[in-house]
Amino acid sequence: MTTQTYDYDIVILGGGSGGYAAARTAIDEGLKTAVIDGAKELGGLCILQGCMPSKALIESANRARVVKEAGNFGITADNFAVDGQVIRDRKRALIQDFAEYRQGQLQDGRFDLIRGYATFTDPHTVKVSLSEGGEQFVTFRTAVIATGSIITVPAIDGLEETGYLTSDDVLDSAHIPKSIIVLGGGAIAMELAHYYEGLGVETIIVQRSEHILKEVDSDVAEVIEHATRERGVTLYTDTSLKTVSKTSDGRKRVTFDTCDGEVTVEAEEILAALGRKPATAKLAIHDIGIATEERTGHIIVTLQQNTVTHPHIFACGDVTGPLEIVHLAIEQGEIAARNAAKLLKNVPADQMEDFSTALKVFAVFTHPQIGMVGLTENEAKEQNIPYLVANYPFNDHGKSMVMGETDGFVKLLAHKQTGLLIGGAVVGPHASDLIHEIVVAMNFQASAAQFAKIPHYHPTLSEIWTYPAEELAEEIAANNPNN
Repeated sequence: MTTQTYDYDIVILGGGSGGYAAARTAIDEGLKTAVIDGAKELGGLCILQGCMPSKALIESANRARVVKEAGNFGITADNFAVDGQVIRDRKRALIQDFAEYRQGQLQDGRFDLIRGYATFTDPHTVKVSLSEGGEQFVTFRTAVIATGSIITVPAIDGLEETGYLTSDDVLDSAHIPKSIIVLGGGAIAMELAHYYEGLGVETIIVQRSEHILKEVDSDVAEVIEHATRERGVTLYTDTSLKTVSKTSDGRKRVTFDTCDGEVTVEAEEILAALGRKPATAKLAIHDIGIATEERTGHIIVTLQQNTVTHPHIFACGDVTGPLEIVHLAIEQGEIAARNAAKLLKNVPADQMEDFSTALKVFAVFTHPQIGMVGLTENEAKEQNIPYLVANYPFNDHGKSMVMGETDGFVKLLAHKQTGLLIGGAVVGPHASDLIHEIVVAMNFQASAAQFAKIPHYHPTLSEIWTYPAEELAEEIAANNPNN
C-alpha cells in the first residue's frame, strides 16, 4: 500500500491579514506551510485598499472639519484650502510603510511564498499560474482560502458608458471633485461621503434601502442620517436606481425613484459603493464541489472554519462573510490554522476550536463615528434573547458638550435575567475607541451592576457609559429581587 505524500501540510491561498494570520499560526503549530499570492503588490486589502488608506483620507477630512468649525471656539482660521496632492502623498507614504512591514513578514523565510494565482485541480492540489510565467502544481494535506473580496457594481442602465469611480479610485486620487453622487449607504459609501463632505465637496448620497448602514440598529443609523443632512449632504433613502447618463456639459446624471416620485441629480463625479463580493473566481472552487451561498457567493464554513463539503479545506475572512472586518479575518485565520493542525493529528471534531461572534466589534468612521460590540437589538429580538436596554445622549454629557460634539448616544444591552452585558453601541465622538471599554467588560463577562461600579474620571467621554449601566443595574435588580 502506497502512502500519499504532499508538498505541504498546509497551503494558504492569499497573503492578506487573514492569510498571514493563518500562516504564522500554522508555523507556530509546526506545519510545513506555503502562502500563495498573485497580487501585484503584497499586503492585502486592509493595508493597500481598505482600512488604512481610507482612514488616512478620513483623517484629512476630520482636520478640515475642525478648521471650518474653529470659529465656534473663538479661533479664526483664514485661507482655508484643500490640496488633494498632499492628501494622496501622505496616504501613499503611510501605506508604503505599512505594506513594506507586511511584505517583510511574508518574505522572512518562515514559510514558502509562491507568487501566482492558484486554481484547484482536485481537493488536494492547486495549479499555480506563476507571476513570472509558467505553472507549478502544489499538493497539500490541508488548505485555507483567504483570498478576500473585490468590488462589485451591479448593472445599472448607462453607468458603464457614463463612467464612475470606485473606492479603489478614490483612495489613490489627488483630484477633489467639486461635487459627487455616492451610490450606496454602507460603511464604505458613508465613510467616503464623509471624506468628500469634510473637504467641502457638494455630496449627494443615494441609498437603495430604507436606512443606511444595514448592520446597525435603526436608532443608530438615524443619528448618522440626521447629522449627515445637518452638515449639508443631500441623502436619499428607499430609492430604486433607474438610469445614469451624461449632460451636454459633461456632468453626470443619476435618475431614481423615491416614494415621492422620480428624482434626478447631477454632479461632476459618481462613486459606486454598492458592495463587494468574495474573490474566488480564479480558484475554481465549484469544480471540486466547495459549497457557496447562492445569493452572495460566500464560502459556507462551519464554526471551526472548515468548508462544509471538504473538512480539510478551511476558509477565513471576506470569502466567508457576512462581516468583512479585518480583526475577524485574523481571528478566523488563526482558528483555521490551529484546527488544521488538530485535524492532521486526528483530533476529534468536537475537540476543535469554534469561532464566536459574541465579541464581534464593528466601527464606522463617519461623523459622528459608530462603534458596536456583541448583539444589536435587532439580533437579540431575532434570537429571542430576553434583554433590557438603556441609553444616554451626548447632548446631556459634560465632556461632549465642552467638545461641541453632541450628536448621538451610548446604548447598553443586558440579559434580563442574568444581568450580563450582551451588547453595546455608541454613535458619537470617538465611538471607535469608546466601544472598547465595553469589549473588555464583555470579555470578562461583566454584569451591568459590576460595570456600573467601575470608577470613571470626570470629565471624560468614557464616563457616559456609567449612566446606562446604572439604569440597567437598577432595573435588573427590581426584576430579580431574589438574586
